[in-house]
Amino acid sequence: MARVDFFQTPDLNLLPRDGTVIYHGPILGEVLARDHLEGLQTEVPWQRDELVMFGKRVVTSREVAWFGDPGLAYTYSGSTKQPMPWSERLLQLKALVEQRSGTVFNSCLVNFYHKGEEGMGWHSDDEKSIERDSAIASLSLGAERRFDFRHKETREKVEVMLENGSLLVMQGETQRHWQHQLPPTKKVSAARINLTFRRMAR
Repeated sequence: MARVDFFQTPDLNLLPRDGTVIYHGPILGEVLARDHLEGLQTEVPWQRDELVMFGKRVVTSREVAWFGDPGLAYTYSGSTKQPMPWSERLLQLKALVEQRSGTVFNSCLVNFYHKGEEGMGWHSDDEKSIERDSAIASLSLGAERRFDFRHKETREKVEVMLENGSLLVMQGETQRHWQHQLPPTKKVSAARINLTFRRMAR
């Protein structure tokens, strides 16, 4: 599994081929990131995620919320979510992410991982409701967690540690050729909130 020192090579593409993933590192200071983490924990109307896996409906420990412009429903893994209106906090974070990524987003999936044992298995964000090859910006708040990529054909892997307040942007043909995961770990006991800003097709 390949690793890169991103502090010495800022804005470097993590992927060796077939896509572009840029890790910007922390774009929020520790104090501000903690404020947003605590604020989102109490302000967001969290719900357990319900997915259909191998024909069975599964309720996850991870909690989620879907925000976006009116009418931008999101369907994945047999579940459809209707968007809640943007909060003032989310609009502030959205503006910051748009400024750093150079992309305008119209929706955001927010994930709440209570501890390290909660994660996300291998998948690609390639649903038809998402604009093809559009950027997906991932803002991390709270516990530092490892994030992995795996090429669909060669099975080559790349990993990066997502720090508190950091921004990672997946773009181009990344979702067509790569999967990604947030592997569970018993080494992390603190909470993490991940905001994935997206461009949904209208």
